[in-house]
Amino acid sequence: MENEKNKSVEEDVVSYGFGGDIDINLPDIPMPIVQEKKEIKKDECDVAFKFAFIGAGQGGSRIAEAFYGLGYRKLSAINTAQQDLNTIKLDAKLCIGDGGAGKDPSKAERLFNDRKEDVLDFIRDSFGDEVDRIFVCAGAGGGSGAGMCEPLIHSAREAQKLLNSKTDKVGCILALPKHSEGQKVNENAYDTLNRVLKLVEQGIVSPLIILDNEKVHQLYPGLAVAPFWKTANSSMAGLFHLFNLTASKDSSYSSFDSNDYKQLLDSGLIVFGASPVPNWESASDISKTVRDNLRKNILSGGVDLSTGNSAGVVMIGGKEVLDNVPQENLDRAFDQFTRILGEHSIVHRGIYSGDKPNSLTVYTLIGGLGAPIEKLEQLKELGGVR
Repeated sequence: MENEKNKSVEEDVVSYGFGGDIDINLPDIPMPIVQEKKEIKKDECDVAFKFAFIGAGQGGSRIAEAFYGLGYRKLSAINTAQQDLNTIKLDAKLCIGDGGAGKDPSKAERLFNDRKEDVLDFIRDSFGDEVDRIFVCAGAGGGSGAGMCEPLIHSAREAQKLLNSKTDKVGCILALPKHSEGQKVNENAYDTLNRVLKLVEQGIVSPLIILDNEKVHQLYPGLAVAPFWKTANSSMAGLFHLFNLTASKDSSYSSFDSNDYKQLLDSGLIVFGASPVPNWESASDISKTVRDNLRKNILSGGVDLSTGNSAGVVMIGGKEVLDNVPQENLDRAFDQFTRILGEHSIVHRGIYSGDKPNSLTVYTLIGGLGAPIEKLEQLKELGGVR
């Protein structure tokens, strides 16, 4: 009896097409389209570290886009509005909303959290497994960038673990608005900057690079709207790239190496600056250029440079300059940083030969800075924050 029951079951299984050679005519069911993964492009620049950049919102995506012309290829953009993404000339783009956030960061954050796993997959598929550090780029005053910035940092950190990155710190490039952009924009910027600064304190974000568009406006007055944003983003990206580039190069004079750069990248809040030296034959002129660089040409306003604990100073000169300028003239300029930052600070030096024959330019990176209290107070007042 038991054998007959088992036989009956076996016959039923075969008759329903789960065994034997019976063909099944499946109904025509529409299936979702599985997109082919695009080939992950390799950087076209010889640099010390392989960085990846994710732009959040339109402003952040423009910052990420600025690195393309420098040879970086691990670039992507995320937005809540497809029409904004359409203006971004990057291959890897993800839209997580419909119509944007309308200067409302809370809406963008909700949209992001609803698609958190999609975002994580997007990051992994966009960057592959050769990434030393991911940078989240965002405009702090908008809706999409401000709302997505913090949760995207956490997703990028999770992605770094899955991609076997050598650091658990995520970089962040945060653009602050011009004062004239209105109360709501400045309020968003105040809140976003505070949130990211807390992540710096917790050791989650490093470095934090602040691109202060009000300061850029002062450095490049009179620019029309389109060239202004391009100039702001290109200035920051170019300085960032210069240090990554020189850290990969040997120098017959003095090298700023990858360990020097990594120490600064891990130091928290950092700022960049650059100045040409008009009269390199004068020790006092070189020193004055360094001081002016620190006072005027840093791309972040409201930062107290004396709170920094480390610096990278790279001087690039033509062969004629480096063959003739006394070493003590350059040493005097380097010593300016020790006096400004304090005797316990670390100043990494680099002297490189450039392709401009009769020029000398000083590039600076100051790290380990304290919170930009003055800038926070400005944003708080302009944003009407109580």
